Amino acid sequence: MFKNILVNALVNLGDVVLTTSALALIKRHFPDTRITMLVKPVVKDAVIDNPVVDEVIVLDYRAKENSFGKMRDLIKEIRRRKFDLAISFDRKLRPALITFLAGIPRRVCPSKVFDDNKSRVTLLYTDVVEISHDLNKTLQAETYQEIVRKFFKLEGHAEPVFPKKPSPVAEELLNRLPPARFKIALCVKGTFPLKTWSKEYFAEVVRELRQRYDAAFFIVGAPNDRAYADEVIAACGSGIENFCGETSLTDLAELFRRADLFITVDTGAAHIAATTGVKMVTMYGCTSPDRWHPINPNAVALTSREPCCPCTFKAEDCPTYPKPACLQNVTPAQVLETIRNEHMLAD
Repeated sequence: MFKNILVNALVNLGDVVLTTSALALIKRHFPDTRITMLVKPVVKDAVIDNPVVDEVIVLDYRAKENSFGKMRDLIKEIRRRKFDLAISFDRKLRPALITFLAGIPRRVCPSKVFDDNKSRVTLLYTDVVEISHDLNKTLQAETYQEIVRKFFKLEGHAEPVFPKKPSPVAEELLNRLPPARFKIALCVKGTFPLKTWSKEYFAEVVRELRQRYDAAFFIVGAPNDRAYADEVIAACGSGIENFCGETSLTDLAELFRRADLFITVDTGAAHIAATTGVKMVTMYGCTSPDRWHPINPNAVALTSREPCCPCTFKAEDCPTYPKPACLQNVTPAQVLETIRNEHMLAD
């Protein structure tokens, strides 16, 4: 039906990883279809050389040099490639205008994708796929797949796909760890405070695991997480390697493949880790695991299911700030019990 598809996914890392499940569904039914993905610069490593993505276009629309002329050039380039279909996974105005002005004959978007609000952006599309399920009670990957299933009239489910590449960087970083039977990865900082488990809780978990197991620990994250990670390391009594900002996304995936356990807050890294099959414990605060838990049979999601979750508060507006109940009520004891009961670290 369609041989040359442009996919708009100008969303954050975790969502980009989850959208690849929908692309995998397309490739399963139409293996000869060419898929080009339009993404932000910070997530490009998640889709370059991805088995379900044939080509990547990077749109850095926040850069100063991205003038009207640059946008006009991008529209010309997209028109030159003669896409016969555009699929939007973000419902944002800019990519909607780009695909409209580029003259792509069929342009598809969902009626809703992140919230239940209606949007006039849908007027720029030829097809609007009705999403009828409750977003907060449905895995986000299933929402992306539902767009594809309904438009193409497909059945079935697929899992997210991430590139697998050799990583000398991961090898070098792991060589910095002291000899130990187990390697335990940590991600200690969310994208905003209501996702970030307390330093004291992480310190308690690390101290208990050190007593019970022969383990080496390392923290992963973005470059701007590094200082916070150092504070967590200080609370733990040092002895943890800080890898924040030292990896590409594919390096990060390789670290997870070689780890025995990953303890994390709700971040994009959790969705990368899920594609590797590593054993995981994820602590959820203001977000719901019903929607965002990692798609990995070896993953356990912990939440206190506060009545206000999922919330839309800014941190300072949370009634229980600066110690939000949604995070305080997921305790170190629960994490340790999960690791023990699920036999995540063999004795």
